[in-house]
Amino acid sequence: MEIINFDNSPSLVSQYLTELRDIKVQNDMLRFRRNLERIGQIMAYEISKCIRYKTVTIDTPLDKCDCRVIEDNIVLATIFRAGIPFHQGFLDYFDSAENAFVSAYRKYKEKENFDVFIEYIASPDINGKTLVIVDPMLATGTSMELSYRALLNKGTPARIHLASVIASQKAVDYIGDHFPGDITTLWTGAIDPVINEHSYIVPGLGDAGDLAYGTKI
Repeated sequence: MEIINFDNSPSLVSQYLTELRDIKVQNDMLRFRRNLERIGQIMAYEISKCIRYKTVTIDTPLDKCDCRVIEDNIVLATIFRAGIPFHQGFLDYFDSAENAFVSAYRKYKEKENFDVFIEYIASPDINGKTLVIVDPMLATGTSMELSYRALLNKGTPARIHLASVIASQKAVDYIGDHFPGDITTLWTGAIDPVINEHSYIVPGLGDAGDLAYGTKI
């Protein structure tokens, strides 16, 4: 599996990620959502360099012109709920992509012990297509893997791109063990060293869903 870590080189992702992490900035939910969206836009642009294009001939007002357009069929898949603004960033650039949505949630058996369940999925056919799964926080990798397994009921993708704003090292290792390495690329804004006893990434940024949309009951 190829891993693209934006933290390895300075870019605007560093600026937006710093604001996402900063407890003094997090009080502004609009800014938090917008920064998730902007990181999604940057990652979409970088992924656009890795897909196939074809040449078409179009008419301009003055002459014919050979141009390149996307040839791959792209499906953008999002894990609710923190993934929504991140997803929008990708959709801003891949505006003709098909879309899939998965609801994955933690069901706690004990205070620090939980299982991940898939409650809802809506997806087009993904067979032979380029599948992009986006989820801002990749803590254990379990939600990403279970969402991918659920999406396989809709076909087998030709190429897989996984995108997160922050991933833990544990999740990166888990993804490497549970996804087909020859067709999978992981894109992340940063890789943090550990997760705590509640399976939150440390230093991370907290609960992205709550910070984007308000505290849930």
